[in-house]
Order: sequence, then structure tokens, then C-alpha cells
Amino acid sequence: MDSDISVAPVDAGNTEVQHLIDALTTELAGGGYTPEQTFGYSTEQLERSGVHLVGAEVAGRLVGIGGLELQDGNTAELKRFYVRPGYRGRGVADALLAALVAYGQVHGAGLLRLETGDRQHAALRFYARHGFIEVPRFPPYVDSETSICMQRHV
Repeated sequence: MDSDISVAPVDAGNTEVQHLIDALTTELAGGGYTPEQTFGYSTEQLERSGVHLVGAEVAGRLVGIGGLELQDGNTAELKRFYVRPGYRGRGVADALLAALVAYGQVHGAGLLRLETGDRQHAALRFYARHGFIEVPRFPPYVDSETSICMQRHV
């Protein structure tokens, strides 16, 4: 794990954040997912939904992002979680997730959930390592055959 990872809130409209969101969309499309199967939030949707977005920097470079949308009751959903390929396996995703879990706890979220794709094997392993378990698909993913939904208690 890189010791020089710093995580802080970022703005969805930031150009570097946009580059990471675009890279995630491109990676998912390259994995064979159609736009209807990616459920990605645009900048406008991130802002409108009040998603708390954090970015991870290594040596001053933004290398990862992740968001948490507070929902009804004590539920929160991870959104737009992405780490540049060259920085994977170095603790960046762990640091992003820790910051989002802490934010959720402070804001009363007792349940974290997410949707990922059935071909996102590294993501599935990462989330399982962090205590997420597969659950039946929840809205709006119920009819998406490529979606895998997971959750964990905070």
C-alpha cells in the first residue's frame, strides 16, 4: 500500500474527476457492457443526487474516485468507484472505501450497498474482501441480468 495516498472530497465538475468518470465508462464499455447496463451517473446526476464524491491522490495526481449516495432510511449506495489501472493493488481503493464508509457512518448509514457488473471479477473480489455479500438485485437493477448487487452493514 502506498503511504502517500490522500483522500479528500472532490467536485464532480472538476476536469480531472471528469477524466476518471470517462475512463470508468470507457472501461465498462470495453468490457462488453452496453450503456443501459452501466447505470453510470453523469456529472449532473452526481450533483443532483447529492452524491458525496471523494478522490484519492498519489504524489499530487488524482488516481481514483468514489461516491456515496445517502438514500432512504439508513441506506447508502456506492457510486462511480474507479481507480486508474496503474494504481490498482496499491491500497487506493481501500483508502477510498474507508473514507466513504466513515462518511456514511457519520451521516447515519447503517447499510452500504452497491451494484457492479457480472464481469467485474476484481471488483467482486475487492468488495467481498471488505465484507460485502451478494444480495438479490434491488431497484433500479432488478431487471439487469448483468448486475450483481452487494451490501454490508457499517
